[in-house]
Amino acid sequence: MDSLTQIVLGAAVGEAVLGKKVGSRAMLWGAVAGTIPDLDVLVRLFTDDITATAMHRGISHSLFFAIAMAPILGWLVNKIHRKRDIGVKPWAWLFFWSLVTHPLLDMHTNWGTQFFWPFNYRIAYNNIFVADPVYTVPFLIFTLIALFMKRTNPKRAKINRIGLIVSSSYMFLTILFKWVSFNSFEKQLEKDKIEYVNLDTNPAPLNAILWCANVETKNGFRLGYYSFFDSKPIQFSDEIPKNHHLIRPYLKQKKIQQLIQISAGNYIVEEISPDTLHFIDVRFGQMSFDPNDRAFMWRYELTPVSENRVKVKRVSRSPKDMNMGKLFNDLWVRMWGN
Repeated sequence: MDSLTQIVLGAAVGEAVLGKKVGSRAMLWGAVAGTIPDLDVLVRLFTDDITATAMHRGISHSLFFAIAMAPILGWLVNKIHRKRDIGVKPWAWLFFWSLVTHPLLDMHTNWGTQFFWPFNYRIAYNNIFVADPVYTVPFLIFTLIALFMKRTNPKRAKINRIGLIVSSSYMFLTILFKWVSFNSFEKQLEKDKIEYVNLDTNPAPLNAILWCANVETKNGFRLGYYSFFDSKPIQFSDEIPKNHHLIRPYLKQKKIQQLIQISAGNYIVEEISPDTLHFIDVRFGQMSFDPNDRAFMWRYELTPVSENRVKVKRVSRSPKDMNMGKLFNDLWVRMWGN
């Protein structure tokens, strides 16, 4: 999830664990702990973009990391607040729960986490977009209300608890929404007699009303959108060829292996020119809500440099390229039905 959401979750968890003993310090250190796992982005300072992307939400988002770091951070913070020495163990519990709930929340996004690192297995439930204001805003409001209450006020813990319950309840709803949308896509595919290998659904940006389907067929992918306010049948795109054969000569190259791992196999290859290929991760969607639009968001440029090697470069898109105003307007319109 986005950084603000993780800060709010960390603060609320910190308050729940230690708020009665140390007051707002619990929220402060919970918020700090909520940001620590995402510091793995600093790996980009020491390695290339693709390797850093492959490592994102790895060890720092694992159960191992929470268990290892909690006593260290607990000891450090207890030293900082030595005038109010409550012992290392309570602080360690605060850091453990604030650190471990971060990846547990991230599991619900389409990127997921390697929670059981060092095992190379990524858990991604894909039921909430990386930023969802319906999840974050009410949670933030309840946390701020609790923050400005006195530690001795019995309503402080109650308000904080309500924030956790409301956010968790919405998360449960998104799981239910995913199930409903999955069934709707599945029924339409059956009606259209479309044979497929795998069906994956994910929410459109900033909401849980509009859902996208990535339908993997034997030779390609089909895309479709479904809103709970739709009144017409779901329309799937024409089959987009996988074209995996285009990168066959380069499969032994580490960068290509990393890209395939990052995409979890959900990729297509486009031949842009005789000297340029694009590797596209279809999970991260398009820059429109027309299923037949081929303007995909997440792509890498591959330029052959020899028979079995390519130069790999991320294709960056600026807000001007994406026309964000039109994109948000199209999202709003499509969200309310077809």
